[in-house]
Amino acid sequence: MKIRADIVRTYQTLHTWTGITTGLLLFIGFFAGALVMFTDTIDQWSTPPYKQFSQVSDGQHQELLDHVLANEEKAINAVTLHYSENHSPITWYEEGNGRGVNVNEQVWHAGFNEHGEINKELSQVNHLSGLLDYLHQTGGIFGEIGHHLFGGYILGIASFLYFIALISGLIFLLPTLVKSFFALRKDKSASRFWLDSHNLIGVSSLPFHIVIAFTVFVFAFHDFLYGGLFGVYGEKKLFPEQQKSEYQYNVKELPKLNEITEKIEAYAPGYQIERITLSRLNTTRPSASVNITHPREMMRGPTTDFIFMHPYTLEINASSIQGGDQGVWVSIVSSMFALHFGSYGGTLGQWAYFVMGLLGALLFYTGNLLWIEKRRRQKQATQSKSNLVLAKLTVGIALGCICAISLAFATTKWISLTSLNVNIAYLWLYYLTFFAVVIAAFIKGPSITAIYTLKISAILCLIVPLNSLIALLLPSLGLWYADSFGEIMLEVMTLPFAWFFYVCASKVTKRAYNGEKNSVWYVSEKTTHATNEELVVNS
Repeated sequence: MKIRADIVRTYQTLHTWTGITTGLLLFIGFFAGALVMFTDTIDQWSTPPYKQFSQVSDGQHQELLDHVLANEEKAINAVTLHYSENHSPITWYEEGNGRGVNVNEQVWHAGFNEHGEINKELSQVNHLSGLLDYLHQTGGIFGEIGHHLFGGYILGIASFLYFIALISGLIFLLPTLVKSFFALRKDKSASRFWLDSHNLIGVSSLPFHIVIAFTVFVFAFHDFLYGGLFGVYGEKKLFPEQQKSEYQYNVKELPKLNEITEKIEAYAPGYQIERITLSRLNTTRPSASVNITHPREMMRGPTTDFIFMHPYTLEINASSIQGGDQGVWVSIVSSMFALHFGSYGGTLGQWAYFVMGLLGALLFYTGNLLWIEKRRRQKQATQSKSNLVLAKLTVGIALGCICAISLAFATTKWISLTSLNVNIAYLWLYYLTFFAVVIAAFIKGPSITAIYTLKISAILCLIVPLNSLIALLLPSLGLWYADSFGEIMLEVMTLPFAWFFYVCASKVTKRAYNGEKNSVWYVSEKTTHATNEELVVNS
């Protein structure tokens, strides 16, 4: 396909600068987002098992609910019944409400002990998955504007530029697309290899990236979009609302659980109930939200579909299931969630989104490396300042994020043994490690920093399964080991990450000490301890 050269250059420039200005922020969002695909498994793996109770048989949920509602005042505000394995059968919040990330959130678990007696245990909510989700939504930029995360707006703007980068990149690649799409030329120059890798990842996952860019923008600015729609629809409600009532409900009038489950089974046949949350039971506006799953249907929430109903009248107010009473706008919004969270493809879709999330992070990383290589002064020892700064930022931010997340996983079980607030510890560990790597990149140079950071990250990944081995050999320490398929897979998956980081460290070492001297990556043996500017000049 032929396109005029000046048009190609225009789109190439647009692609380059939109990509460079947003790539590192999106790297964090994609890397953390890939891990967030396994939120439930991470929550289960990071929570001490002795803080939870075994799942109960049918009928015993009612006994637990009656006991808790009769004796626990806070449970009347919100109590959740869980039906999945590896989760306590009933929980309620002592502090917090499960919305957003609250580092002090505490939750009661209740169940039957070994003597058949109802018992309860207070546990701090482990927000390791919450930290990942926060990074995914904000790129690590803290602060709030109103009730929205400041970083969410920044990521929304970045996703708009990212969409432009996708389209402009495709247009300027069109003239050589057939020829270069599947080419991955390792025997050519470094810039050619990074270009081939970048093109291959970008084109092969283009539909996924367009979906993510669009949905992130919608999520970030949905209030403004809704505001615009209100101008069109006037007083007509976009979303169904619960009917207001003057009647003060009392928990003593609450129907039995089997009446609620029978209503759900009739409304959504084939679905399984994951959990039921009953809220505001002694008010005029009680509610029940039911999370349901189906092995073959598209889920429109992050991991489940949902039904909202009145807990006393059992009237269904809204749902996300196909063919339900969700209305047009609920259906559209639900579909946005499903497309973004990849919850429509079951386990296979979950893994596919995980892989594409990681490849997305790699796409942004290779884009920066490509920019650096293409602007390298091949016949001069001294490289441009912009090249050097971008190399430091690329290593510092991308590898700093990876190393900090690896550290959080490696230490989570050990922190839980202390009296420290594990969620505050996560924040300290993440941001101290992240900024330490960024500062190291500017002081010691990108190559030295990359080598050590990658090796440390590899070791931290190995520590994750090693902790389970220690727990088996030394049970008196109080650590716990992975004892479910999901938890074991989580720890097994850290091994290829460790291998990949070690291989990358070896490649960077080879490039730094034996590669081309006229490069920001070159490190002279004599000047290993010098700053990067000195290294480049001395080389």
